[in-house]
Amino acid sequence: MANLAPVSVRISPRERELLEAAAEQSRTNLSDFIRRRAVEAAEADLFFRALVIIPAANWKKFESWANAPAREIAGLKDLAETRASWQD
Repeated sequence: MANLAPVSVRISPRERELLEAAAEQSRTNLSDFIRRRAVEAAEADLFFRALVIIPAANWKKFESWANAPAREIAGLKDLAETRASWQD
């Protein structure tokens, strides 16, 4: 991997033990494990904190869509009425 920049993090001996055990079970080294899991956590954090911005020019259109009566979608209705496979 090219152009990697180091990041320094202070952890307790117990945290290091835990991370090393997890890295070993993942069959990778500590640095790769920490980097991969930190990036996954950052992506999830950003994904779940998404901000939707509706321009003022589109606000009325959005309000009318949000306040419109629900539409029936046949495929979704059928799916909602289908028994889950684990419930059989």
